[in-house]
Amino acid sequence: MFEPAWDDAINSERNELVFENRNKEFGAYPIRKSYTRTISRALGISLLFFTVLISLPVVVRLISGYEVEKSDKPVEVTVELKEPPPIDENEPPPPPPPPPPPTIETVKFTPPVVVDREIEDEDQPPPQEELSETNVGVVTQEGDDNATELPPEEPVADPDAGKVFTYVEEQPTFPGGEASMYEYLQKNIKYPPLARENGITGRVYMTFVVGPDGDIREVKVLRGIGAGCDEEAIRVVKSMPKWKPGKQNGRSVNVQFNMPINFTLK
Repeated sequence: MFEPAWDDAINSERNELVFENRNKEFGAYPIRKSYTRTISRALGISLLFFTVLISLPVVVRLISGYEVEKSDKPVEVTVELKEPPPIDENEPPPPPPPPPPPTIETVKFTPPVVVDREIEDEDQPPPQEELSETNVGVVTQEGDDNATELPPEEPVADPDAGKVFTYVEEQPTFPGGEASMYEYLQKNIKYPPLARENGITGRVYMTFVVGPDGDIREVKVLRGIGAGCDEEAIRVVKSMPKWKPGKQNGRSVNVQFNMPINFTLK
């Protein structure tokens, strides 16, 4: 017979030792002692109920004598369609389909590709004189005399037109780079007399927009030090030459640029 481990709560030897000289009529002792029997009885009742539930349809069919008819023949279903409505002679006939567009004369043009074999004559690209007199296509075909060339497609509007970016894939740059920009500022900034007399030094934070054409505009002072230094910083920034514009998705766009300018007395 299966005997639980010593540390198992239903081990009989352990329970006898634990409940020695104690009341065994009720409480944990009878529960632990009858635990295995209770579990076995519950499992048996569950299996019996499950077996009865599964076999219940078969038992009912045997008692009632009902048998399921099996037939391998397909069931034929007859569908009666209504007659179509009569044709109204007064109703105008539908319009004919539009005629196919006229064929435009084209000559096949194959983009040149470098290969290690001799090119056949039919794969040779047409001469420039022939391309200038006809249209380029993927096949060579005769054209219709009544054919007219399609109007050129309207250019797609730039969705970023007029938008000012703060960060782009290619930032705008001063001609010659950052070192040239600082050299330009040192040569052109003139210390304001009022700031010099009062010993005012500090940093003026500037912001401006570099346009798609490289022009500097919308020059503003974010934080200044006064005494004429702010106006001098604006003057020098506006006098800068055209920048190399910033680009987003391969297109030149407006980019906002921030730059500090130091005013230091020596």
